[in-house]
Amino acid sequence: MPHSLMYEEDNFVVLETNQPEQFLTAAELLEKLVKTLAGIPFDDLPQDIKKFASVTEQAQHLIDTGCELDMGPGKYLHWYAVRLER
Repeated sequence: MPHSLMYEEDNFVVLETNQPEQFLTAAELLEKLVKTLAGIPFDDLPQDIKKFASVTEQAQHLIDTGCELDMGPGKYLHWYAVRLER
């Protein structure tokens, strides 16, 4: 039986165009995605998140189901769950 720690997503590494990699907590990633999504016109959002009423719900859905957001040609925003040793 897999250990429950394998399914915890408390920390993420974030890769973004022209930025160094960042390590963010789940709350920090949610905040980053909320700000990013708020700056994207509704018509340009991915189809699967248009059904959510709030930007926060959209961002949480992305965290729960994906690992990237299409930012247009030549741009990227990717995130991956990581386990940090303490």
